[in-house]
Amino acid sequence: MTRTTGSAIRHSLRWLTACATLLTMTTHAQTMNTNKTELATLGGGCFWCTEALYQMLPGVKSAVSGYAGGEQPNPTYQEVCSGRTGHAEVIQIEFDPAILSYAKVLKTFWEAHDPTTLNRQGADVGTQYRSIILYHSDEQKAAAEKSKAEAQKQFKDPIVTQIAPLTKFWPAEDYHQQYYARNPNAGYCRAVIRPKVEKFQKKLKAEKN
Repeated sequence: MTRTTGSAIRHSLRWLTACATLLTMTTHAQTMNTNKTELATLGGGCFWCTEALYQMLPGVKSAVSGYAGGEQPNPTYQEVCSGRTGHAEVIQIEFDPAILSYAKVLKTFWEAHDPTTLNRQGADVGTQYRSIILYHSDEQKAAAEKSKAEAQKQFKDPIVTQIAPLTKFWPAEDYHQQYYARNPNAGYCRAVIRPKVEKFQKKLKAEKN
């Protein structure tokens, strides 16, 4: 091997190594962008119901039941049910905006409950069951207000949904998480949640077709 040939080979190897490094960095950056998620916090009555529906929505990474909108720290389920904490039953959704837009999250919210009944969803009555959107940014606030105005066209009665900034989200007790998935045959699940889940499944299937 001549000196010239050896130098050319070393130069080629360095060039190939640099290209491989650049390709790895680009792929990593693309992966990072793809994995970027956002949060949405919503309350539409019993969190068992809304959690079960959002868990089926493509793009949702997780849905956690919890409490928000009040002032008492570390509230328990019993305290929230008393109506004295100011908190509402909510879910916090982590979603991939590359798959699911915040606008779609809100559209599903209006479809998942009745936003025209004040402090009530069906037989569940109390301020903890109020309809509420807790925004994480000014962009979410603007989107929520716009979505609410558009949704009003679909309802005869005024929408009473509260739109407020999220100050703190308190995850609910473990036994509330994935309640429908873990207790599908419980009385409330069969009577209240299952019909909503089946209706939503049909809707999602229709959207694919």
